Amino acid sequence: MTTATERFRAARDFLLEHREDYTTAYERFEWPRPERFNWALDWFDAIAEGNGRTALHIVEEDGSETRLSFAELSERSDRVANWLRARGVAAEDRILVMLGNQAELWETALAAMKLRAVVIPATPLLGPADLADRVERGRVRHVLVRSEDTGKFDEVPGDYTRITVGGAPEGPHRDAEGWHRYEDAYSASPDFTPDGPTLADDPLMLYFTSGTTARPKLVEHTHTTYPVGHLATMYWIGLKPHDVHLNISSPGWAKHAWSNLFAPWNAEATVFIHNYTRFDPARLMAQMDRAGVTTFCAPPTVWRMLIQADLTQLRTPPREAVAAGEPLNPEVIEQVRRAWGVTVRDGFGQTETAVQIANSPGQELKTGSMGRPSPGYRVELLDAVSGAPGAREGEIALDLSARPVGLMTGYHGDPDRTAEAMAGGYYRTGDIGSRDENGYLTYVGRADDVFKASDYKISPFELESALLEHEAVAEAAVVPAPDELRLAVPKAYIVLAEGWEPGPDTAKVLFEHSRDVLAPYKRLRRLEFAPLPKTVSGKIRRIELREATAAGSTDEYREEDFR
Repeated sequence: MTTATERFRAARDFLLEHREDYTTAYERFEWPRPERFNWALDWFDAIAEGNGRTALHIVEEDGSETRLSFAELSERSDRVANWLRARGVAAEDRILVMLGNQAELWETALAAMKLRAVVIPATPLLGPADLADRVERGRVRHVLVRSEDTGKFDEVPGDYTRITVGGAPEGPHRDAEGWHRYEDAYSASPDFTPDGPTLADDPLMLYFTSGTTARPKLVEHTHTTYPVGHLATMYWIGLKPHDVHLNISSPGWAKHAWSNLFAPWNAEATVFIHNYTRFDPARLMAQMDRAGVTTFCAPPTVWRMLIQADLTQLRTPPREAVAAGEPLNPEVIEQVRRAWGVTVRDGFGQTETAVQIANSPGQELKTGSMGRPSPGYRVELLDAVSGAPGAREGEIALDLSARPVGLMTGYHGDPDRTAEAMAGGYYRTGDIGSRDENGYLTYVGRADDVFKASDYKISPFELESALLEHEAVAEAAVVPAPDELRLAVPKAYIVLAEGWEPGPDTAKVLFEHSRDVLAPYKRLRRLEFAPLPKTVSGKIRRIELREATAAGSTDEYREEDFR
């Protein structure tokens, strides 16, 4: 075991020891900062040696299963690394990996780390135009994709190695030359020798952000910023060795690496996956019971769908339940607590970081708060006018004088944007929060989502949470609507729960609910029943809603129509 591995284990074990003692964990935790570190070789292979415990358990919709032990994944990734090297993959080469939740995804992630290649994760939902952008901006030299997606690359120019997973390319590409079969990797040698040391600052991953308001940014992470940085994520989730962890997240997005790769295997827990084409809460809960899931993470969209079902169908609720991606509304948390006796704990982070702020196990929870800074993070709120730290409400920022390991290198190929994000000695998240006298932080909204109505500041998240308290509302998004008198007024786009019909009767009920639970300056003035546009990672594209609102709609209802 290398010194770097020993330091990593010591930091990991410290957080495990103090998993329910936030004060000690926060005050005494120190990041391991190795000069050389390769998580796949120095950590995963170390814990995998002779280890027959299940590392990865995948259940398909038809009931078929894949179980791989730590030892099996270590050997498989060695074979894949040797095979990829023979296909020309070298250190710092960029590999675009576009796979579903399948064993090859984890094998490739480990193999690429061992080769010091740079992975560009991509969701299979992407089309040729998005892929062409990623190949060009990411300077991709190799692509590794499912056989059913090979046709998309007919329209993606570039000189790159093509690897197909799941057999030969489909359709007219079946007999095409140039596509290598991934399955051949299993006959490669299991004896892997790295071609050199891995420096801590060597690039590991390039993530395209989901682009809720603009063109996706290209976030660069190293062999420490994500593998080591996600010790904080492990702590937030409350993971322990031998846990069975279920995280619902699409491959290609940062949260998948957070909770389906680094955090669980940092803890030596099992990654459990249930694949499905259409979300079925009853089936999911049945699989959770059967697999013995002990820790569960899901985005707010999934939690909101879960509470539409009978949560008591889950006979053995998880010990830990968390939510991330967007803030989770208090009403959802309360419904889960009543059914499972478990409190869903919010966490806040970004593609650019690991979890920055969280409700970790053992902390006293404050309703509506996303918790306190994670161990290893010094969080400040920057005043909107002066930019000075110490504001009660302001932009959430990380103090770079104590730079956390779990912070990106920067925006790849965009030094101006990187400099702007890191200006003045702080990494600026672009999110607004408030802090109370006990240090708890509450999410207010994206800086570009918060708006003023009659000179009052409106947090869309607060209004959306109030709407979700009503049984008719399954999802809601609030944006500013132009108004001659008030400059802007809150408008809600509503997705109704099952059993409710769009129309004036339902609109009247929701306006009445708004008047009952919100202060007069906050209440809804306009409302429209419509599906919510989302990114492929599931986040609401508010920019589209703002544009639609500015353009006007004949389908909206106005509060004054019901007086």
